[in-house]
Amino acid sequence: MQEAIFTVSLCDYPELPEDKRLQAEARYARVLARQLGGEEEVSHALGIVQGLEDTPPEEITEEAKLTFGRWMKAARAAAEAGLQGIGGTESCFFDVRRTAY
Repeated sequence: MQEAIFTVSLCDYPELPEDKRLQAEARYARVLARQLGGEEEVSHALGIVQGLEDTPPEEITEEAKLTFGRWMKAARAAAEAGLQGIGGTESCFFDVRRTAY
């Protein structure tokens, strides 16, 4: 079995039962990968998005801008899918991290 390229954690939703949290994280990961074109594309896009945090605005490339837009659209769709059927709280969020570089 292939090791995951990225992980998803549902944060700040402590009252959610463990099985529901795992299902929500799986839905989020599945939709994010589908929206971006696969797990490797998720990892690649996440690397670009994280790199923007330390990049001066004048150095942000068009590719990075386009990738950021795609990421935001995919993350919204994934969050909607992840929280489907369980609702959510004002403070809950999905944390995505790369596990393979």
